[in-house]
Amino acid sequence: MHEIPALITDLTVILVLAAITTILCKKINLPSVLGYILAGFLAGPVVDFLPTINDMGTIEVWSDIGVIFLMFGLGLEFSVHKMAEVGVPGFLSAGVQALGMGVVGFFLGILLGWGTMNSVFLGVMLAMSSTMITMKSIEDMGLKEEKFAGLAMGTLVIEDIIAIFAMVVLSTIAVSQSISGWALAERMALLLLYLALWLILGIYLVPTLTRKLVGVMNDEMLLIFSLGLCFLMAILAEKIGLSTELGAFLAGSLLAGTLHAERVERLVTPCKNLFGGVFFVSVGFMVQPDMILQYILPILLLSVVAILGKLLFLTLGGLAAGQELEISLHAAAAQTQVGEFSFILAGLGQSLSVTGAFLYPIIVAVSVVTTFTTPFLLKLAGPLTTLLERLLPDKWLSAMEGYASARQAGKTGESKDMVLYLKHYFRTLALYGVLAAGDIILGVRSLLPFLVDLMGQNHRKAEILTCAGIYLVLVFLLPAMLRVKKRYFTALWLESVYNRLILCILMIFRIGLAVFLAVLPAVLIFQVNPLWLASGVIPLIWIITQSEKLAGHYLEVEARFLANLNERKLAEHFSRPGETEAHHWLTEQLYVITLACPSLYVGHGTTLQDHNWGKTDHINIIKIVRGREHINIPEGEVQTLSGDLMVAMGSRKDLEHFCFKQAVYDVRPTKGGRLRTLKDYIEGQEGIPESRQLLCCGVQLDKDMPQQGKSIRDSGIKEVWSAFLIGLERDMLPIPNPDRSLTLRTGDLLWVMGSQEMAGKLVRLGLLD
Repeated sequence: MHEIPALITDLTVILVLAAITTILCKKINLPSVLGYILAGFLAGPVVDFLPTINDMGTIEVWSDIGVIFLMFGLGLEFSVHKMAEVGVPGFLSAGVQALGMGVVGFFLGILLGWGTMNSVFLGVMLAMSSTMITMKSIEDMGLKEEKFAGLAMGTLVIEDIIAIFAMVVLSTIAVSQSISGWALAERMALLLLYLALWLILGIYLVPTLTRKLVGVMNDEMLLIFSLGLCFLMAILAEKIGLSTELGAFLAGSLLAGTLHAERVERLVTPCKNLFGGVFFVSVGFMVQPDMILQYILPILLLSVVAILGKLLFLTLGGLAAGQELEISLHAAAAQTQVGEFSFILAGLGQSLSVTGAFLYPIIVAVSVVTTFTTPFLLKLAGPLTTLLERLLPDKWLSAMEGYASARQAGKTGESKDMVLYLKHYFRTLALYGVLAAGDIILGVRSLLPFLVDLMGQNHRKAEILTCAGIYLVLVFLLPAMLRVKKRYFTALWLESVYNRLILCILMIFRIGLAVFLAVLPAVLIFQVNPLWLASGVIPLIWIITQSEKLAGHYLEVEARFLANLNERKLAEHFSRPGETEAHHWLTEQLYVITLACPSLYVGHGTTLQDHNWGKTDHINIIKIVRGREHINIPEGEVQTLSGDLMVAMGSRKDLEHFCFKQAVYDVRPTKGGRLRTLKDYIEGQEGIPESRQLLCCGVQLDKDMPQQGKSIRDSGIKEVWSAFLIGLERDMLPIPNPDRSLTLRTGDLLWVMGSQEMAGKLVRLGLLD
């Protein structure tokens, strides 16, 4: 009989003990994570009357895999959208907690006589909470859907990122015993760039790939694909200086935004439970009673400081972010443990020989103690909130409520146009800026050394080819950074002088960044003078931005990015019953007013084209009523005459700006004085003969249709169909009033408006039943 491998016997011990201890914990209403840690203690070297683990190295590998699975599962719960929703509160909570606990931990280490370097590491380690313990405790207690859970997880994600940068800082300090400001800033900037580049490429590629492959993938293939993506991103994260945990989390977050998130989560859960259980058992292995007894007082002191300090600083951070006291305190109670990142930091200190050997077992013991207390603190968070509300002065409570209300009012009171413009501004800047920076770094750090090795002594040729390759990509990326959302820009410019100042500053920053990125490759490779190079680059970039063909490509890239980013939310929305519900953007974003033609624009052969309202005011004239004549979707050559009634369509803000600017008003207002939606206008044409009525319908673009692959401007929709394109849907992403440079693609749902003539043409073409 052959000998049973050690791994099988070790797993048997772990799983049997874990089954017993977790069932006992469930019986006495304790989180299962405590049972796993107890099982690890019983299976460890301390308890000799029970079977122990033989091959600790293999179990550590399984434990590392467990961390990856747990972080991947956590990512599946938190899409990029969900993280963005708790971004500011999470950032404030994590920042306040990390700074507060870092300072407290450092001075506590100094008071204990542990020296400067041990104290620095101690401060950073105490600031790190455990994502896995928090997640497991919240899940086991059935609190995953509570509002505080989102704040806690958002805070932990930011903490994990802080931990990664802390490792960079500490390793730099440990090696040089001082901080080299420029080298440290460069490394941190590169990490941020890699992280942003990774997210952008992941959002652009992963949902697209899953859409193309999901039709041929059964559950088995989808599981393999998902785990392959998880481990690939974990390895790549390690290679570029991040952590495997963060890579796995990002892989889960990217899949969480796709249509298949629930299916992937269902398939991955058994693997996550198995390997995650091994990880929590491995934490119990590290419990050493002898070491705990030797350092019992420092361990208890650090545990109390960690619990009370995290409760205080995380609650203050939540309150500073405008959260209620109850939510802030519950989120704080869930994060009072010292996390597994602290083990990594302690190991880093030992490997670099800058921390004492005592620090690692102490921080493990503190982690175990605080992990055991976390579930109890979560249960006590409610009574503690009630107690604080009784003890705190009424003025303090009123001030906290007023501050939270003020922050919410500040969010809702912001200019909608400014918010939309800033979202587009920073999204465009981040999307193309990060890609451009990634192109430069990849070229200088990877392509150039490769070509130099390939060409031997011919360095100049390698440099020229590298520079050419970099600029070939930059020619496409940099002009996109300078594109302006004219619709919002014009409205904001006309709104106030203050807006003009902000817009000018934003434009100068955008141009400066584009010029900097444009000259950087030549400066890095050829050491040329950047000043004269910039003088030639600025007009060149500006000329390229005027290319309508490139504008169409930019719009396609952005549409694909937004469709992928919003895929799951769009699918949830479009799954609602009823077509009106699914395409509600037609009624929510498009409004109609009827106005008398301003006298300024009457006579002397003045045409609609001369007014140029579409470009300057972003409104469209969809009908002219001239006596008994109805001119539907008038051409630009149609003259405007005295007595004409013009039906204008646009967004609420654009129509309001137009009326104010031209001193006109709606001559056929609704009873309540509200703007009429496009839907209401279409449905309210009962008194108009059918031949004169406006119609609105959707046309699915087929691969054989002549409009496919052409820009809206060149598609002939107006000339061939006698229709006006008011919007389209691409991969369920609504694009109202699309730019005329946008290229139409197979599968686009085109929403067109016209008269009976349009309907007849569409029927004859087989596009309408």
